[in-house]
Amino acid sequence: MKLNSDFTIAVHSLVYLAYIPDHMASSEMIAANVSTNPARIRKMMSCLRKKGFVKTKEGIGGGYILDCNPQEVTLAQIYRVVSPGKLKPNWCTGDPDQACPISSNTQVVMDQIFNEAEVYFEQYLEKITIHSVLEKIKQCT
Repeated sequence: MKLNSDFTIAVHSLVYLAYIPDHMASSEMIAANVSTNPARIRKMMSCLRKKGFVKTKEGIGGGYILDCNPQEVTLAQIYRVVSPGKLKPNWCTGDPDQACPISSNTQVVMDQIFNEAEVYFEQYLEKITIHSVLEKIKQCT
């Protein structure tokens, strides 16, 4: 199973903004903290802004600020916005047109397994908030 990095970037960015409440952070500041490029952050933040997680201020001194309660926002909410369905691989083995029952049915069974795993994964993420991730990070120091 492989998630793309969008989910981690989104979580990291929101946790960073929760860490500096009441302060604007530019895409450059967030990118430096996340260790990626500012264009990628702007793309992610645009998505998060549309869903109400952050708000923006244009111009000098502008940037991004948290627009949600980090104690209420769960990782499942973020996952659904940026990476839904990413547990299932893009390709599965087998061929539904072959006579062999293994080759012709593996895709269907694996799809069911990945769909169930997605449900369990989201249920797990529902238990974790932005605030709880920030608290765990603080414990690491």
